[in-house]
Amino acid sequence: MSRSTDRGAAVVELVLLGVVLLAPLLYLVLAVSTVQRSVYGVTHAAREAGRAYATGTAANAQLRAEYAARLAVADQGIPVDGVEVRYAAADADCASADRVPRPLAPGEVFAVCVTGSVTVPGVPRFLDGRRNTVTGRHVVQVDDYRDLGSR
Repeated sequence: MSRSTDRGAAVVELVLLGVVLLAPLLYLVLAVSTVQRSVYGVTHAAREAGRAYATGTAANAQLRAEYAARLAVADQGIPVDGVEVRYAAADADCASADRVPRPLAPGEVFAVCVTGSVTVPGVPRFLDGRRNTVTGRHVVQVDDYRDLGSR
C-alpha cells in the first residue's frame, strides 16, 4: 500500500533536480562561451589590425589598424568602445606595448596587441567593475620587398 502514496514523486523529483542542476550548467556554458567569444574576437582583431597596419602607408597605417580591429571585434558582437590597439617589439609581451605605432620599414617585425573588455552575463556591474579584459597578440612582418615611398 505504500506504493500508491509515492505515485508521481519521481517526476517531481526529476523536474526539481533537473532545474537545480541544469540552471547552473546552462549559466556556466553561457558565461564560458561569452568569454571565449571575446578572446576569439580580440585575437582576430589583432591579426586583422596587424595586416591592415602592414599594408598601409605611414600616413594611414594606424587609422587602418584601429578601424580593422574595431570591425573585427564588432563582427563578434563585442562592444567596440573599450578596444585599444597597441604596438610592441616582436619578442615583447603586450604588457610593454604602447600606442606609438611601429615604423613601416621593409622587413620590420613587431607585435600588434588588441585589448577589449569582457562582460560576463548575469554579473552586476558593481561586482564586475568593467575590469575584465582580454588581449589578443599577433606578430607582423612587413614585406621585405615592399616599396613604401611610392604610396
